[in-house]
Parts: sequence; C-alpha cells; structure tokens
Amino acid sequence: MAGEDEALVDHGLPDDALLAEQQAYYRARAPEYDRVYAEREELRNLLAEADELPITGDVLELACGTGQWTGALAERAHSVTALDAAAETLDIACARVTSPNVLFTQADVFTWHPSRRYDTVFFAYWLSHVPPSRLPAFWNTVREALAPHGKAIFIDDGPGEAWREEFLTPQSASTVVRQLDDGSRHRVVKVFHEPETLTGDLAALGWSADVRLVGGRSFIVGVAEPVGERG
Repeated sequence: MAGEDEALVDHGLPDDALLAEQQAYYRARAPEYDRVYAEREELRNLLAEADELPITGDVLELACGTGQWTGALAERAHSVTALDAAAETLDIACARVTSPNVLFTQADVFTWHPSRRYDTVFFAYWLSHVPPSRLPAFWNTVREALAPHGKAIFIDDGPGEAWREEFLTPQSASTVVRQLDDGSRHRVVKVFHEPETLTGDLAALGWSADVRLVGGRSFIVGVAEPVGERG
C-alpha cells in the first residue's frame, strides 16, 4: 500500500491528467455509486430540496451520474437534458428514469458546448469536482447554456463533509484519494466551498449568487444568475 500511495502523490499533476483519472474513477465506481444514498439518510432527505428550488422550463443537468436527481427534475421541468461523461453511469440512469421528457447524452462537461439554451442549469455534487483553475471556463459554459433570465442551481457537499475524505497531501487541498471495492485507489478533485467565499468568487466571474448551508455545514445549495440577466 505504501508503494501504491507513493505512486499517487501529486507532483504537479496537470489538470487534464487528474480529470482523466477522475473520469476513470467514476466509470469504475458506477456499480457502487448509489450505495451512499442507501447508507446515508441525510442524502435521501436532501433530494426533497429539489421541491423548494426554482427549477422550471427546459432544464440542463450537468454530470447527472446515475440519475439520482434526474427524476425529481423531470417532475418539475418541461424537459430535462441530462449529461454525463461515463457511459456506465448513464446506463444506470437510463434504467432508473424513463420519463418521456428526459434525454440522456454522453458528454464531457469540460469540453462540451451547448447548442441551445435552457431555463435552468442544474448540477448536484459536481461543482466540488471542478479544479479551481477550471472554474472560470466552467461557469462560462453554464452562462452559454442559460436562456435570458435563466438560473444555475447547484447542490454539493459543504465544508462539514471534508472529514470523510483522504486528502492526497496536507498541501493538496483540492485532491483526494478514494478507494473502490476492488482495492484500487484513485485521485479525484474535491473542493469544499465555503458559501461566502464561493459567493465572492462567483461575483468576480460576473454572477449574482445566493449560496447557503443546509444540514449544519454538511451541504451547500446555491442559486446563481449572470449579472445583468436578472428578471
């Protein structure tokens, strides 16, 4: 294990290499992905948050995973276009959500560009997997995908969940190591955003955002609009 951990040490690993490893991890994790929802009641309860969020019209869901949130979105939306890079998780999502107003598409969020605009862009447990250096480009993609007066809505782990992770090194605050059932260990981006800091970062990128903690410090929920596009 010590040798394997040494091999995982991040010696300035470029974002592209780290993101490729992250994508491989989620492909391999697909059969295990839903276990956390079965084991943690607070996550199942968090699904009810969708009922309180301004999800309307045509919805784009980024990094939909196994579709845990897609069905709830479909109940509120006119249509849902759900993207994920991993075919393995999309297969599970397609089996879980069969609503006629849902279209699943395989696409890498970091290289994908929208061909149309949506009233709502939604992403759950994805923002924390965006490297800090990629935040401006990511939020520009979200902006491109939003119709006038549209909203970006997100849910993610809060800072109170950081204790669950094994950080690569004390100096690497945005890279963690995760182990799968087969014992393999993988580097994954994981950034625990503080609401006030994230609100300021988004303001600097031209967004007006309301980011709040729920469940103590366990989760964050945010609603953001491009400045100048408020209704």
